[in-house]
Parts: sequence; C-alpha cells; structure tokens
Amino acid sequence: MLRLTAKATQFGHKTFTSWLIESAGTVPIKRRKDSQDGSIDNSEAMLKLVEALEMGDAVCLFPEGMSRYHPTIAPLKTGVARLVSDVLSRNCDSPDFEISVLTCSVTYMHRQHFRSDVLVTFHEPMVFRVKDHPELIAPVDYNNIRQLTAKMHDVISSGTIDSPTWDLIRTAKLAARIYAPLGTRMSLGDHVRAIRSFLDALRPADTHAPEHVTSSDEDDDDIHELIRLRNDLKAYQDQLSHFGIKDDRIRRPLPRHTILSRMLIRFVWSIALLSLSFPGLLLWLPIFATTFYAVHNFKKTGPIFDTWDEIAQYKLIHGLFSGLLVWLAAVIFTWPIASFTAVLVPAFMWMTLRWFEDAVSAFRAFAALWRLLRVGKPTLRSMHDKRQDLHSRVMNLAHVIGLPEDPESYFVEAGGSEKGRVNGSWDSTKRYFSIRRRRKRDWNETLRLYDKVDYPDDDEN
Repeated sequence: MLRLTAKATQFGHKTFTSWLIESAGTVPIKRRKDSQDGSIDNSEAMLKLVEALEMGDAVCLFPEGMSRYHPTIAPLKTGVARLVSDVLSRNCDSPDFEISVLTCSVTYMHRQHFRSDVLVTFHEPMVFRVKDHPELIAPVDYNNIRQLTAKMHDVISSGTIDSPTWDLIRTAKLAARIYAPLGTRMSLGDHVRAIRSFLDALRPADTHAPEHVTSSDEDDDDIHELIRLRNDLKAYQDQLSHFGIKDDRIRRPLPRHTILSRMLIRFVWSIALLSLSFPGLLLWLPIFATTFYAVHNFKKTGPIFDTWDEIAQYKLIHGLFSGLLVWLAAVIFTWPIASFTAVLVPAFMWMTLRWFEDAVSAFRAFAALWRLLRVGKPTLRSMHDKRQDLHSRVMNLAHVIGLPEDPESYFVEAGGSEKGRVNGSWDSTKRYFSIRRRRKRDWNETLRLYDKVDYPDDDEN
C-alpha cells in the first residue's frame, strides 16, 4: 500500500478534494509557517508513517516541504532522514532489518505552461540496514541526520536542472541546442542530461566575477574563457529573443523564396487544422472556462507561491467533473445513438486536442518565418558568423566535459524506446500522426504561439 502525505491545511474542509485526500489514507503533515506561534507537533503523523513502513507499506514524502518555482532545489527538510532513523531504532534488535529510500528527481521544461513536458527520474534505492548503519540508531547525533539529508539532496540534484539562477539555465539550454541542434533524434532524458552537463560546466563562470580573475595561470584562463562564452551565449540568446526566432533559423539560412513558400504551407495547414478542430473546441470550451474560473477565484485565497498544489488539484477536479458533464450532455442530446456517442465524443475531444496542438505549432512556425523575413540580411549574416564561432567553442567545451563529439549520430544509435526517442524517418512520420501524443522536434515546445525560452527575472524569486 502507498501512504501519501500532504500539508495539514488541506484536511478538514467540506470539499471533494479534502474528502478524497482523507479517504486515500493520506497523513497530514503540519508546517511551521502555517502555525501562528511557529510551534508544531508531528509526532502522531511520524508514528503512523513509522508503523506503515514496518508493515511493508511505501510512504511518499516531499522533502522540499512545498511546491515552488525556483531555479534551484530548496534545502531539504530532515523528515525523511529522521523517519529512517526512527524505523531502524525501533527495530534495532533485528540486525538484518532494512528500509529503502527511493529518491526521485522531477524536471519540468516549463511547468507553468500547458502541454509542456516533464521528466521523472528514479535513482538507485538507498538501502539502510540496522547492522550497517549504527550511526542512525538512537541516540543519534543530529549531524548524521544532516549528512544523510545532504546526501539525498545531492542525489536528487544530480537528476534534474539545479541552478543558482534562471539566467544560467537559459544559457545552458542554448548551449545544449547549439550542441545538439533542432532535428537531433534524442530523448527527453538525453536532452535534460545535456543541459545539466553544460550547466555544471558553466557554473564556475556564474560564481566568479571577471574583475577578480587574473590571467596569471591556466585555471584563470579557463575561467576567463567560460565567462566570455557565457556572456556571448547570453548576448546571442538575447538577440534571438529580440527578433523572435530560433537558433535553427540562423544555423541553416533559408533563401527568401523558400521562406515564403514555407509560410504559405504552414498558414494553410494551420487554418485547415483549426477548422477541423473547431467543433471539438466547442466541447472543450465549458471545461476550460470552468477550470479557469475556479483557479482564478482560488488564487485570491492566499499567496500564489503556496497554492501550487491546490491549483493543480483544482484543475484536475474541476476539469474532470466539467468534462463528465459535457460528455453526459452530449449523450443525452444524442440519445437515439447514445451507444455510439458515448465512445465517439471522448475520442473526438482527444483528437481535437491533438489537431489543435498541430495547428498552434504550424501557426507558430508561420509567425517565426514572418519574423525571420523581417530581419535584414546583414543582421542574419552577422548572427550566422557569431553562431559559427559559438558552435566551435561549445563543441570544444562538450569535448572537455565528455559529451559525445557527434551528437546527431550518437543519440540515434544509443538508447531504446524511452520517451521521445525517434528511430528513423518512418518512425518520425508515424509519431507526427500519433493519437497518443504529437511528435516534438523541440523539447522546449509549449502550447503557445511563440517559442518559450525566457524565465522569470532572478530578482523576482
């Protein structure tokens, strides 16, 4: 059995969400920030979790303590480490008794945007036996609890994009796109690991001020080059964002007649798909409107940084119930053929979402080509030259940090059928028309009419 945990403020309300959480056997965890005097007592909750683990149940904990939208992982709470220590201490008479901690890293491409991607990475279990970890048996030195918490933090951090600033993430993503350009057939996991590699490589440039670095030795020269590379990448991305175009448009310049022909194709295709999806969008409209209204009102109940969990739940619950009402209404209005519409309406609504995604993607490409057309040839040539210089320096950095030298060939041959893996042109075409999910050539893609590359200002967090 899986025992979930949730903040105590979600319990005791006369709402469906609260009832569902309580009915699932979720254990309430009190937080100091929710207490008026800052004092809390979670001894009863911890006892329930200890007993559940002793019975062989699994327990799900969120060690950061809250949902947050920041570039770096928050310092983990010590609750998981203390729970491990309590369970081992209660079973200290059984030397072979063991408990496992399965850490998980979650990486959102753009968590605040609809239809963006998320990567969930599970790490090797951390196994704790009574006979192997006497330092966790009561009485426990609290430094051992802190060390175990720090170890878990390092493991979780190694599987996601953990950065001191949004600006560094933005720069690392551009470096990864230059290294493995648009069209490279790589999985979402490979894409995230490439970003992570460049982020770690560029991190020293984010922590050294240029005025404090001298060129007196080789290490300082390396730092100088990293700083210059980081600044040049940032300037190049700023230029791309200013014109609203992708790096791929600079990498492979197109003649004007090709741009115009592609604009025509993309525009016609987007209009055709939008026309095809319009009837289904009328079915989706009550669902979107209901969810938007519910979330809009809920945001007024508290600070936005502390309501991410509830917002997700509100979207899920209100979307589910309004969707069921739409389905029920469709079945009632088509009662003579209800046996068909009961199946066809959900299928049609799903395909509508797929067609609408493709329509947005096609129009986004049309808009990008239009913006490209407006950029002068001298500017494009200058950006192309700058891009070639950056590509050479990025590939040198990739060689230093041990990334494959030919990513476009390597990622085709490596890996198997994990999420996003595209094997050959036939598989690519097949995935474009897949009813499960649309093929993505760019993992940065969201359901927007523009390419999402920027993040909140670092001083806003």
